[in-house]
Amino acid sequence: MSVHPPGPPVRALPGLLRKLAVDRLGMMRDAAALSDAVRVSMGPKKMYILNRPDYAKHVLADNAANYHKGIGLVESRKVLGDGLLTSEGELWRAQRRNVQPAFKPGRIAAQAGAVAEESARLVELLRARAGAGPVDVLGEVTGLTLGVLGRTLMDTALDRYDGIAHAFEAVQDQAMFDMVTQGLVPTWVPLGTQRRFRRARRELARTVTGLVADRSARMSEGDGADDAFARMILAAREHGDPAVGRRLLREELVTLLLAGHETTASTLGWTLLLLARHPHIRGLVREETRSVLAGGRVPEAEDLHKLTYTTQAVQEAMRLYPPVWILPRVAQSDDEVGGFTVPAGADVLISPYTLHRHPDLWEEPERYDPGRFDPSRVASRPRYAYIPFGAGPRFCVGSNLGMMEAVFVTALVTRDLDLAVVPGHEAVAEPMMSLRMRGGLPMTVRPAE
Repeated sequence: MSVHPPGPPVRALPGLLRKLAVDRLGMMRDAAALSDAVRVSMGPKKMYILNRPDYAKHVLADNAANYHKGIGLVESRKVLGDGLLTSEGELWRAQRRNVQPAFKPGRIAAQAGAVAEESARLVELLRARAGAGPVDVLGEVTGLTLGVLGRTLMDTALDRYDGIAHAFEAVQDQAMFDMVTQGLVPTWVPLGTQRRFRRARRELARTVTGLVADRSARMSEGDGADDAFARMILAAREHGDPAVGRRLLREELVTLLLAGHETTASTLGWTLLLLARHPHIRGLVREETRSVLAGGRVPEAEDLHKLTYTTQAVQEAMRLYPPVWILPRVAQSDDEVGGFTVPAGADVLISPYTLHRHPDLWEEPERYDPGRFDPSRVASRPRYAYIPFGAGPRFCVGSNLGMMEAVFVTALVTRDLDLAVVPGHEAVAEPMMSLRMRGGLPMTVRPAE
């Protein structure tokens, strides 16, 4: 006998579905408040919203093969195609195997110097703006993450491709529009979102073409680098169908450009905002960084393990504002999760945003408290209570690089500068493919005492 999760009260259903279009985080919070497992009907579609660590473990790890990428990411295929975020099956496994060596811990540790240099460059850029009025800190950290991506995973300078971040904003707007409208509105319809998407797609195509041509030429001249970009180019050359190989290369590169900078930029924005709002915690981070990085030096790989409280401050920011706020899946076959039947074809949603706020797992879940990630407190929580990088086979391949980057930037900025939120500015979480800040993050800068 099939047992289905409860649905929302009939009177609440219209409001819940309306929030899918205008307040997706609100929809997830409302669903989580109803039950840890909720079934929402949208015509013939059924959404199963699951909000327990053991449910997440089952869908993302234990029976991951039964759950393919779902709502939101499916719509992103218009630009990402069969990149690592959206591909499935043997193609995904081959792509993952190909780039995995570029993310080995030893290789990431060897990139610490590049990450530290880019972090120090950001500090000097912000220092130059001290007393000169507000600066969009989110825009600056986005530039930093693109610079780190280019140096560590592509051996390519990305500073002249300043349109990448804006192009991806338009792509994400279109993906969310397609999700809400169920893809029923063709992209040629002259809506503002559609026009921006078409321009962004053309811009990304030009960017990718230029990047591939430049790097391929250097490789032909004897560049023997083994970074992620080089491995993608070699795989494309070895593909049995050259046209398919070139297409997959373009799609994998677009995915690398998006995933390689957006999530870390989001994490840094929220971390710096939370530290500005909590001067006592910022003081503790500053005390640690001035001890570990005494004399104004930049961090090295081994310092990452010494910056323990700084790391916890970043982890807690990712708890409250996980860069990947939702993990959508589609069940391929009938399954059972926590005693509930999940039929084939059902959309299954695991939201780190609500899981990280579950009151049974987190005391005062809305409070910013880096001490939650002290090892003694971590040991008392279920493993899947905290999944900012996803979980299971599709765990984020770049998590180690992203954490190094976030910790190094947080350490240097906090050690040397005081950032303050512009009075009256309200930071609004915008749930797109990542949990970005709507409208940037205007802050004033002054040297730290």
